Amino acid sequence: MGGTPPPMPTFLLMSATPPAASLAPYAADAPLEAVLAGCRAYEPAAQWALYARFAGPMLLVAQRYAPTAADAEDALQEAFIKVFGQLQTQREPAAFAGWVRRIVVRTALNAGRARRVRRIEFDLDDAHHVPAPDASALDQLTLAEVQALIERLPEGCRVVLLLYTVDGFSHQEIGELLGVGTSASKAQLTRARQRLTRLLAAESREARPAPPGSAATAPAPLGLPPFHPLTTLLFQ
Repeated sequence: MGGTPPPMPTFLLMSATPPAASLAPYAADAPLEAVLAGCRAYEPAAQWALYARFAGPMLLVAQRYAPTAADAEDALQEAFIKVFGQLQTQREPAAFAGWVRRIVVRTALNAGRARRVRRIEFDLDDAHHVPAPDASALDQLTLAEVQALIERLPEGCRVVLLLYTVDGFSHQEIGELLGVGTSASKAQLTRARQRLTRLLAAESREARPAPPGSAATAPAPLGLPPFHPLTTLLFQ
């Protein structure tokens, strides 16, 4: 049992610089299976290629759940140390991205618990029916604006909403991550949608019509591009 642990990529332990070995066999368009095979053989170029392929999107995942940007960066590094340490157990390329995402989410949620800026609290009042949001109000908001609204949610609501709708965790998985029951996760998701609907309604009311006597042509709604399809996930 046990044995010698696998060597960690030096760029994770020291500085994020590419290895001296040629990266040509592991270019961005190389099959993931080939990159993973190189990583299992502890080839530095393959390890760097895997990190470079996933680090960007996974940092965004970490930033959703870590207390600060610095904690998110630390969580990303720690998560990839776990990824490389457990790589021999992951043999399905099709499931690899989801596996890495789950490691990153768990690591980011655990980041800085002793000094957490955001505190996850659960209100277990009975959930109520959530009215359907006004589609026209949603169409007038950009992704950044809706993200800002989500940031205004209570922490428990915000975390469950993102885990469920964005990162694809089930209520059972969320409960295990946060140490709560499945029913608590479901209640928080419903409450998050309620609160977000109210925030969207308030934003819509602030977009008041032009006063009498102004230009006859109606202005375009905020002049902003339509919101990302994530909107439909938030209210399914």
